[in-house]
Order: sequence, then C-alpha cells, then structure tokens
Amino acid sequence: MTSAEARVAALGIELPTKVRRGGGLAPSRRHGDLLFVSGHGPEDNDGNLLFRGRLGAEVSIEDGYQAARATGVQLLRTVRDALGSLDRVDAIVKALGFVNSAPDFHDQPAVMHGFSDLMTEVFGERGIHARSAIGTSNLPLNQPVEIELIVAIRPAG
Repeated sequence: MTSAEARVAALGIELPTKVRRGGGLAPSRRHGDLLFVSGHGPEDNDGNLLFRGRLGAEVSIEDGYQAARATGVQLLRTVRDALGSLDRVDAIVKALGFVNSAPDFHDQPAVMHGFSDLMTEVFGERGIHARSAIGTSNLPLNQPVEIELIVAIRPAG
C-alpha cells in the first residue's frame, strides 16, 4: 500500500502547518476514532481565497471543480495538523459539500467531484466516501464551495 503522504508529495501538493485563527471554534475536533473537520473553502496556503462567485453565474463548472479540489487540499492540511500524518487516516467517511449556486444551477455533484477525485488520488480505496452536494444561495466571502469532513482514524503505531 502506498503512503498517503507519498501520494501527496507525488501530486506536488504542499501542506504547511495551518495557522489557527480566531477562538471559540476549532478547525477539527476528535472524538474517539473519528475526526470532524470544520467547513473549509478554496484557499491557498496563505489563506487567500482562490475563487469567488456562484456556480452557474460567475463561476464555471470547471472552475468549481478546481475550487472543490483546492478546498480538499486545505482539508488535508487540517487533517495532517490534527493527526500528525495523513497515513493515520483509516477512511474518509463522509463529506458534506455546499455549492454557492445561481437559481438555475443543478450540477452541484459535478463541482464536488473535484474534492472526491482528490481524496481517491491521495487515499485510494480509503478515500471513497459518502457525500452530499447541496446547492445554497450564498456562502461566506462569496466563495463557491465549502466542504466539511468526517475521517476515521487508524490507531497510532
């Protein structure tokens, strides 16, 4: 089995430690062998939003796919920060994706494939997950996607 850390490196993805902002909420919360990851958007590694707008209006499906993939990279950063290594991930259990959508946009699953494809590239079979792709009329900072995650954790050692 190939290491998830090795796959990330082979894909050319950099995951520096994320700087925690604000109080009162956490980027992730562990409970037993599950890690619940807060909603993330399509940022670069410095916290700058990479995409803005609604799918079906200012943002194309292709750019939405890339935004969901970029969001997946930020989720990987948070998972690594929480667990110390992506190799501690036993499975990506569930993803909940919100897609900032124009009234007549109905291709939310096509956008969310950007995230799902990344998870299977990094984790193989362990990256196959249950998923919801929900259209919404607005997201914080006018970002096109926001994704939250539930991860099953492998025992240390």
